[in-house]
This record gives sequence, C-alpha cells and structure tokens, in this order.
Amino acid sequence: MNYPFWEIPYLGSGWVIGIISIFHVMISQFAVGGGLYLPLAERKAMRMTDRTAADAWMKQLAGHSKFFLKVTGIYGTVSGVGIWFAIGLTHPEATSTLIHNFVFGWAIEWIFFLVEMTSIAVYYYTWDRIDPKLHLKVGWVYAVVSFFTLFIINGILTFMLAPGSTWLGVAGTGHEASVFWSAFFNPTYWPSLLLRCCVCASLAGIWALISASRIDSDSARNLKIAVVRWSAKWLAPSFLAMPFLFGWYLLMVPSSQRALLTLGVDTIGTGTFSVITRVALIIVITSATVVGVTYYLAYRNPEDFTLSHALAILVLALVATGAGEYSREMLRKPYVIGQWMYSNGVRVPDAIKIDQRGYLAKSNWVWNNADTSYSRGEAIFRGECGSCHTLHGYRPLATLLSGRDSANIRAFVSMLHEYKPDSPYHRFMPPMVGTRQDVDDLANFLNAQVNPPATAIAAQR
Repeated sequence: MNYPFWEIPYLGSGWVIGIISIFHVMISQFAVGGGLYLPLAERKAMRMTDRTAADAWMKQLAGHSKFFLKVTGIYGTVSGVGIWFAIGLTHPEATSTLIHNFVFGWAIEWIFFLVEMTSIAVYYYTWDRIDPKLHLKVGWVYAVVSFFTLFIINGILTFMLAPGSTWLGVAGTGHEASVFWSAFFNPTYWPSLLLRCCVCASLAGIWALISASRIDSDSARNLKIAVVRWSAKWLAPSFLAMPFLFGWYLLMVPSSQRALLTLGVDTIGTGTFSVITRVALIIVITSATVVGVTYYLAYRNPEDFTLSHALAILVLALVATGAGEYSREMLRKPYVIGQWMYSNGVRVPDAIKIDQRGYLAKSNWVWNNADTSYSRGEAIFRGECGSCHTLHGYRPLATLLSGRDSANIRAFVSMLHEYKPDSPYHRFMPPMVGTRQDVDDLANFLNAQVNPPATAIAAQR
C-alpha cells in the first residue's frame, strides 16, 4: 500500500472511472470522427453547382459545428479531466507506471489537444468571415490534430493490455524508457487503432443525425433528405470492416487474456457464459441494431426522421460503447497492466516478497491503531480487494461469502493465497498476497462482515 485507498461505498471506485469513461469515449471519438465529417461535408458543399443548395448546406454545417464545439470542447474536456482525477485516486500505482513510461507521449498528446481546441474554435467563429478555402484548411488542421490525439492515447491504452515481451524484459530495471516505441506500438496497437477509427466514423454520423433531425422537413425538405442520408452512410463502411478488424485484434491479444473470452464460447453447450462473453454478445447485438435502425428510420425515411429517432440511435450507440469499454477492461483481468501489475496494484514480481515480509510491512497508509487482527484485515481488504470489490454493493464479498462459517471463509482466502492453476478464480482474480498471518487477518475481517458477533450469539441462543 504505497498510496492511500479511495473508498466509494456500494458503487466501487472502478465504476467511477467506468461511468466517466463511457461518456468521455462517446464524445472524444465523436471529436475525431466529427473532425473528418466537417471538412468533408464543407468540401462537398463547395463543389455543388446549385448555389442555393450549397448555401443551405453551409448554414446547416455552421450550426452543426456550434453543436460540435459545445459537446467536444466542454463535455469532452471536462470528462477527460475527470478520468485523470478518477484513475489517479483509484489506481495510483498503475497511473504512476503509465506516467513514468509515457510522460513525453502524454505531453505530446496534450499539445495536440491544445491545437485541437484552438482550431475548432477558430473553425466555428470564422464561418463567412475568412476566405472559404482558408476556412476549409482550418477544418483539415483540426481533423489531423484530433486524429493524432487518438494515435497517441491508443498506444497507452493498448499497452495496458499487451505491454509486449520487449518492455516486460526491462520492466522494473529503470530502463523502460529505452524501449518506449516497443511498448507504444505493442501487439494490439494497430488493430485497436483501426477499430477505434471505425467507431469514430460511425459516431460522427450518429451525432450528425442529431443535428440533421432538427431540420424542418416542410421548409427544407431536400436539405434534410440529403444531410440525413449522407450522415447515415458514415455508419456503413465501419460496420462492414469491424468484424475483420475485431478478429485481427483478438489474434493479437495475449492467449492468457483471450482465454477469458473463449471460456464462455467453449462452454456454450452447457449454457455457461463468462461475463466478458456476455458483454461481447451485447456489443454485436447492439451494433447490428444501430445499423438496422439507422437504415430504416434515417436512410429509408429521411423526411420523417425526428429528434427522438436520433436520440434512440445515440442511446444504442452509448450501450455499445459502454459494453466495448467494459469488455476492454475485463479482458485485462487479473491485471491492470498485462503480466506486470495485478488489478489491485501489486506488481507481479513483488508477490513473492510480500508473501515473505507481509502486505502491511512497509505501508505508510495504515491506521495507528492497526494492532488487532480485525483492523489489519480491514486494511488488507482495502488494499488487495477494494479495487474490484465492495462489501455490500458492486461485486459484494459479503454476498459471495454469505452462508459460510469462519472455517469456510478461511479456506476460501487460503485458496486465493495459494493461487493454484486449477482454481476457478485463477483467470479473473489476482492472488491474495501476504504472510499466513495476513491470510488469517483478512479471513477474520471478512468473517466479521458475514457473521457479525451479535448474529453469532443470537444463533447460539
């Protein structure tokens, strides 16, 4: 426990990151895809021979760029800062590792982000104020820099799943920076980047449908038909390519992590699905629904396409995005950084040392009165279990252990401590590290939650 523990009752600190991340990804990937949508749409309008239609397109794009600026510049920025705040509190050990390895990459990403925010502001505020060709160039500047923010952040995100053998070979030596590019362009980098580009294009079309749905069909019928259909087409290429890119991505995922997905597929005959398999099915079903609804409600009937229709598509996209981010997180289990750091912040090479000296031996974040088995067990629970579990909320250990007596609970904790390959929790959960006394302390604490003393006395009576 090198850092203090951030406790969020019932919900769990991990879901704080998850909730912020889902909305941020929806907006940030819209920022990348929408950055390409705007200059391409503007170029399309500039090439129209019918000046009346072209002016109508330009007016619609000016309104959409205002909507784009508000969503990405305000909500996207605030949620991005919120993620930084949340991960620093929830996973300080992992955040420290990422910063030490990618500090210059993150610095470059922030430079691109500043240029991105500046260029989109200039793009919006210079409609009809500068030469149209120059205005289009500003749009292309935004498109390029927004793509490079994705280009950089994708390397850091994929590193957490598959750092690669080169980086793992020098991890912990202090020479990690010497293999920066190997860690950045890790095995899953390119398929993940192309997958995210497809999602960005789709979200650009989905968010554009929000603006297009508000066009009055009576006064601007032809404009609404053209904009709705053109926006709907942005979904088709990405969804055609996604199955192939997803297959490539899975081939690059380490076999130990890919087993988390195939566990549910292999046992389909008995009706048993792993959590990540169920989430993957949600992604497939929801994505297919998005395409179908967009085709029938938007592309086939653009005149009758309303804001409620557009919001329904957006909600479906939010579900697909949330499921995708959740499955990406689950695919890393039991690690937060693949093969190097467990999801509770314990480094894999340090597990043996902790087993010898004790989990709390060098912790600066233990109460001064941690001199009882209960208080030590509570500190161990916070450090080793609290990043994924709560006592009475999300993934509640009290519910998991309900009905077990003291000996059974101690046997359960011992099983996690021994961490044998045939353990049913081996694939998903990190080992419980510490001395035999730590095992007893954690078991005593959990037993006190499941079988409170008052309950035990009443049972005896």
